[in-house]
Amino acid sequence: MATTSDPTQKKAEVTRALIQAGYDDVLMIDRETASTVLTEKRQELLDRVRDGEIESVRQLAQDIGRDKAAVSRDLELLFRYDLIEYREEGSRKIPQLKHDTVVVEPIV
Repeated sequence: MATTSDPTQKKAEVTRALIQAGYDDVLMIDRETASTVLTEKRQELLDRVRDGEIESVRQLAQDIGRDKAAVSRDLELLFRYDLIEYREEGSRKIPQLKHDTVVVEPIV
């Protein structure tokens, strides 16, 4: 793989390499975003969403012992950064992971 000093190009090269290695659906986020968005509580949410069997945001909040409003705010942030999407069932919005693989850009 040819290397470059352009950060955007480097990010594209790493993403291409991951796709070639069999990671079909990859989202790469920068380090600053990762440190801001991927807090411990939001990672816990992502883990629970990944496990599936979620009926509603209210049920998700109960499962992890957090306030529904706080969980909703965290989910909206994860949605804004393209980490989750919602499936609508009636009046319920059910969070699900948007990508199979999320990686943080390399340091060098």
